[in-house]
Amino acid sequence: MTRTVLLDKDADLSLLKGKTFGVIGFGSQGHAHALNLKDSGINVVIGLYPQSKSIEVARKYGFEVLPSTEVAKSADILFLAVPDLVIPEIYSAQIAPYLSPGKTLGFAHGFVIHYKLVVPPPGVDVILVAPKGPGHIVRREFVEGRGVPSLIAVYQDQSGKARDIALAWAKGIGSTRVGVIETTFREETETDLFGEQAVLCGGLTSLITAGFETLVNAGYSPEMAYFECLHEMKLIVDLIYESGISGMRFSISETAKWGDVTVGPKIIDEHVKARMKQVLEDIQNGQFAKQWIEEVKAGKPNYTRLLEEGAKHPIEKVGSEIRALFPWLKKKNLHGVQAAYE
Repeated sequence: MTRTVLLDKDADLSLLKGKTFGVIGFGSQGHAHALNLKDSGINVVIGLYPQSKSIEVARKYGFEVLPSTEVAKSADILFLAVPDLVIPEIYSAQIAPYLSPGKTLGFAHGFVIHYKLVVPPPGVDVILVAPKGPGHIVRREFVEGRGVPSLIAVYQDQSGKARDIALAWAKGIGSTRVGVIETTFREETETDLFGEQAVLCGGLTSLITAGFETLVNAGYSPEMAYFECLHEMKLIVDLIYESGISGMRFSISETAKWGDVTVGPKIIDEHVKARMKQVLEDIQNGQFAKQWIEEVKAGKPNYTRLLEEGAKHPIEKVGSEIRALFPWLKKKNLHGVQAAYE
C-alpha cells in the first residue's frame, strides 16, 4: 500500500499560533521538539520536576521552565517527552488532574497509549508525532534547513482538528520539509519495537558481536575483527541509506556481491525469520511490554547486568583503542542536555 507523503503545503502552522505548547521533559526528543517549535514561532514552555538538571539548560535556551503541574494547567498542547515507563506515573500525578476538555495530549511514541498504561479522558485530542531519528538529528537537520521524516497518528479526535494539529506540529519541527506519513498508534508502536529488537539494535549488535567473536576465536587479531565486523558497518549502512540495498551492491566489489547474495541467506535463514516472527508476536500480544514493565518495577536488575556485560566485551576495549587513533571519532555529547526524568 502506497501512502501519501505530506509536505509543507499540506500543513498549517498557524494552527499552533496563539497556543501554548507544553513540553514535559527536556531530554533527546523533548529538547529537539521544543527548540524547533520555538524557532518556528510557537510559544513553548518546559515542564520539569524541581530537582531536574535540565532546568538550567532549558533556561539558557530561553525557555520558561515551570513545574509540570503548572504546564499541564496552562498549556493547550502537552507533549510527554519522557521515557515510556516514566510517563504513567507523571501522567497520573501531574497531568491527568489538570487535563481539561479541549486540550491536546501528544506523544513521540505510541507505547503507553497502545498498551493502555495511559488512558486519556474522552474530552481531549490524543496525537502522535514520531520523528524517524534521534533528537539530536531532529535538531541538527532543522538548523541546517532540512528535516527528519515523521509519522503522525490520531488516537482521539475530540475537536475534529487532531490530525491538523499533528501535522502542524510536524511542520514546526521541520518534518514536512522532507515528508510526513500517517499511521496509527498500534502500527507505529509495534513496528518500532520490532525494528529496534530484531534489526536496528538487537539484531545488528548481536550480528556484529558474533562476527567479531568468530574471527577472534579463529585466531585473527581483535583489531582486524573490529575493522571487518564493526568499523566498516557504517560504510555499508551509509550506502544502503543513500541508495537502497541494490545501490549498495552497485558500489561494492563483484566478490563482495557474490558473498552477499549467496552467504547472507545462510546466516539470516528461515530459522532466524521464525524467531523474528516470534519476536513480533510477543510485541503484538503484549508479552514484551509486560516483561519490560516487570523489569522496571523490579529495579531493572537484568537490564543493568546485561548492559554492564556488554560494556565489558573485548570489542569495546579494542574499539576504544582504535577510535582514539582517529580524532574525528572522539566521543561527543550528542544533544548537550540532561535527559530529564531518566
